[in-house]
Parts: sequence; structure tokens; C-alpha cells
Amino acid sequence: MAMESARLDATFAALADPTRRAILARLATGAATVNELAEPFDMTQPAVSKHLKVLESAGLVTTDRDGQRRPRRLQPARLAEANAWLEQYREFWESSFRRLDDVLVELQPRKSPRQPRSRRRGH
Repeated sequence: MAMESARLDATFAALADPTRRAILARLATGAATVNELAEPFDMTQPAVSKHLKVLESAGLVTTDRDGQRRPRRLQPARLAEANAWLEQYREFWESSFRRLDDVLVELQPRKSPRQPRSRRRGH
């Protein structure tokens, strides 16, 4: 349990940064080198490498060796773990909202059958 908690902590800490989330989004389309990942950002290659190190230590990214190239790949298993943890809370809230909907329906005033209005003549 402590190991799972530490992995979730590392995953959510890595996901807290918008640049790292953008890097993961890019890697979801396929492997990329550090230079390729740095292209859309206004930052140096060493700065992108620091972000990649955080993602790698969280288990979200791995590095392959392809001759001189070292492409990074997304590792979806950690994201799946985080999603499973979040899913528990989604189910809790959906159940809570369904119960609230039921209570609100019960609190609605009951409508009585409409009585036909008599028309007034002569005005």
C-alpha cells in the first residue's frame, strides 16, 4: 500500500506541471527525442531533459536506444493506475449526486390536477 501511494504521489506530482502534461500528450502520438520534444516549447533542451527526468522517475516515460537516438516513450500503466484511483472517487460522487437527485425529486411540491378556469364574459 505504501509503495502504491508513493507511485501515485510521484505520478500526480509529475502531472502537476503543464509542460510535463504537454510532453505526455506529445508522446501519446508516438516516441520522440529530446530535441523533438523541445521544439514546441520556449525552453532549452536541458530544461526539457529535466522535465523528462521527472516523468521517467514517476514511471510515465521510458527511454529507448536506437543507435545514436534515445527516443522517449509514454508508459501508460502509471496513468492507468492514477485513473483507477480517480475512478473510485468519480463513482462515489456519481452515487452521491444520484441520491441528491432522488431527494430533490421527493421535495418537489406535488402538482394537483388542474381545475378548468371559468371564463368571464362581458368585459
